[in-house]
Amino acid sequence: MTKEEFLIRLKEDETYSPGWQAIDDAFEKLYPGQKPDHFGTLLTSRATMGGDEYLDGFSVYSSPKGYKHLVTYGMTVLYGDEDAFGGEWNGWGYEMTMKLKEEDTKSCMWAISMMSNLARYTYKTEHFFLPNQYVKGNGTPLHIGSDSLMTALLLVKDTEAESQVSVYGKTEFIQLVGITEAELHAIMKDKDNIPKLIELMKADGNTDLVTDMRRNKSYF
Repeated sequence: MTKEEFLIRLKEDETYSPGWQAIDDAFEKLYPGQKPDHFGTLLTSRATMGGDEYLDGFSVYSSPKGYKHLVTYGMTVLYGDEDAFGGEWNGWGYEMTMKLKEEDTKSCMWAISMMSNLARYTYKTEHFFLPNQYVKGNGTPLHIGSDSLMTALLLVKDTEAESQVSVYGKTEFIQLVGITEAELHAIMKDKDNIPKLIELMKADGNTDLVTDMRRNKSYF
């Protein structure tokens, strides 16, 4: 699409949202015909309206493999934006995802809040995330109030959601994977333990790197 064609489309269709569509396209390919549970953030709470919320929403899909697949909307440019046209990367270049071994969406709400906090951190500090990084916490469970051993996050390229290219540039999907404190210390000590940890998880049958908050063992 040329810039001229893009501007005509913007003028003719005020609902035109190429960035949003790119996310939907990636997940429609994974879950054809499925209507996800979608949660939009309050308009008045969004940063563009003076609030402290930097994401526009979240969708939760049910994988036939037995887990919930979460994705954010808002790390990339979602709506009509002339200034974003023709970039190499759309916005920060990625949306966050997470796969949780849960049967219902209600059990995933804590993760949505966590993703919101991570988005706020990126927008305020301009420190963005990349695959093969980690996010350490304070040693307590990711799900506040639970007794889970998952206390930190490993970041990987989503094992299923494919990168998309829109008129705004490339959108990748970075998957958040819950890890234990012992695993965190191992990769902080030696980053070569990151691919080793991924390999151990996959060898144990977790090929999609699903976060099981009930996991009671560490791989290191």
